[in-house]
Amino acid sequence: MAAKSEFEKYLAQKLKEDEGRLVPVKASARERLLVKKADIKKLHPNPEDEFCDPAIGPNDRIISDYVQKIRNSATQNMEPWEEPIIVEKVHPDGYRILNGHHRWAAALKTGCNPVKISIVNLTQATDIERMIRSSKHDRRVTLDLDELVFCGEGSGVPLEKALPFPANRIYKERMRLGIPALLHFLGEQGYDIWVYSVRYYSIEYIRHYFRRYSVKVDGIVTGAGRRMSKERNELAKRTEKMIADQYGETLHIDRDLVLQTVRDTRSFAEYPVEAEPAAWSGAVIEIIKRLNRGEKET
Repeated sequence: MAAKSEFEKYLAQKLKEDEGRLVPVKASARERLLVKKADIKKLHPNPEDEFCDPAIGPNDRIISDYVQKIRNSATQNMEPWEEPIIVEKVHPDGYRILNGHHRWAAALKTGCNPVKISIVNLTQATDIERMIRSSKHDRRVTLDLDELVFCGEGSGVPLEKALPFPANRIYKERMRLGIPALLHFLGEQGYDIWVYSVRYYSIEYIRHYFRRYSVKVDGIVTGAGRRMSKERNELAKRTEKMIADQYGETLHIDRDLVLQTVRDTRSFAEYPVEAEPAAWSGAVIEIIKRLNRGEKET
């Protein structure tokens, strides 16, 4: 086994110091808007990230590349990278890294300070529990923001009209054509709307984004692909049970199908979405209308 580097020793010590001490807390809208840089010493490594896993650990080549970028940018009086380190606020002090550990390591190695950050409020188990308790319906629909709702301009998928200035400078994601109409229809039909993303969006960002399209979203889960500690895994199991108890029916809407699951019967059924991209939402709405009339695919 190779001997640990000085940085790996520092990382292990930092994780040990933080263990059982840091608690995620909500950052205010003002803080998320105004705080764009932070002292490198206020950033904490995330024990649930592969970067901090002794079996995987930091990638020396990636760190070296970032070190070189920092040194090159210093001679040109430029920022070493455009994307900020994504963090969440923690108690009692500072921020836990969600994305950007290798840039953090490079900044530590070179003394680059302060560093650019972007503060987000990820969905926590308590947020999900609150969302479920506020629900007035016993059925829901789920959509993947990354795979279905948000589409790039070069994707070949028809898009909703871009938001007007200045909202388009804040909310840069483009939405698949027909999503607002589909979600408005589902809300009228008595479905709670839940959206998921593996990306590190703030839940407030997603909620306000949909409001721009006159759509109310009931459940928002961000950072869904995070590795989970044993404690967070237990919380996740508890919230999954709450969801199962609350919703007798779930529709998962994908690009090519609508998947229906029913709690009491433990049955599921798939309904293919066969339509041109411009008519996609209308085809999904027709499938749901048939389901609500009790009709099955023939």
